[in-house]
Amino acid sequence: MNFHILTLFPEMILQGLNTSIIGRAMEKGLISVNAVNIRDYSEDKHKRVDDYPYGGGAGMVIQAEPVYKAYGYLANHIKLSKPEKDQPKKPRVIYVTPQGSIFNQTMAQELSREEDLIFLCGHYEGIDERVLEMVVTDYISIGDYVLTGGELPAMVMIDAISRLIPGVLNNEASSEFESFQDNLLEYPQYTRPENFMGRKVPEVLLSGHHAKIEAWRRQQSILRTFERRPDLLEEANLTEEDREYLTRLIFQKNIDIY
Repeated sequence: MNFHILTLFPEMILQGLNTSIIGRAMEKGLISVNAVNIRDYSEDKHKRVDDYPYGGGAGMVIQAEPVYKAYGYLANHIKLSKPEKDQPKKPRVIYVTPQGSIFNQTMAQELSREEDLIFLCGHYEGIDERVLEMVVTDYISIGDYVLTGGELPAMVMIDAISRLIPGVLNNEASSEFESFQDNLLEYPQYTRPENFMGRKVPEVLLSGHHAKIEAWRRQQSILRTFERRPDLLEEANLTEEDREYLTRLIFQKNIDIY
């Protein structure tokens, strides 16, 4: 998987991702991260890329031309890196914006199947709409709030997507059995000691009975989702047994979760 980021702050991207699991994945060649400075494609002698918005208003807007030229460089670079017989389709370009669809695990799984992804990071009051119409394929947000730029959201998404690339995590199963598996939150985790300040590890986890442990964990995932993120349950992948357990929870609380 190759990540390409169009940004005004490439050092922020590279420093933020070049650590821990993602950094090791880069060292192993499982993923690559290429941060392209939009300023390098400005014709202005001072490398300015912003200007006042037409129609007035506060703030500045990133100009279309340097963004388009930076995208053109990347698209050509991606094309040249492929054999002629394996020419890729137009790469997906993700514009990081609060106006986009909310990023989630399902989206991360879909994007992890791409070979190349381009992230376009805005700043100031945004980017000239004309270049967005020309190059962007996906508008994605990480939440309903405003940040100073798109770099942090891009790193969040790259982290989530990278975890799904084979070999990135040492334990291949861990990317499957964690939060949001089947659209449920992860069950509680415990480690030694068995007794911490009077709080004991649940007996079932000490039993060695794997079927009972898995059943307990499944119910705990449903319970935790019910208590903390009931909105996820509408799209959760539940068995008939799961639904019976959820019905009992709803009856006990006497509420409607939907």
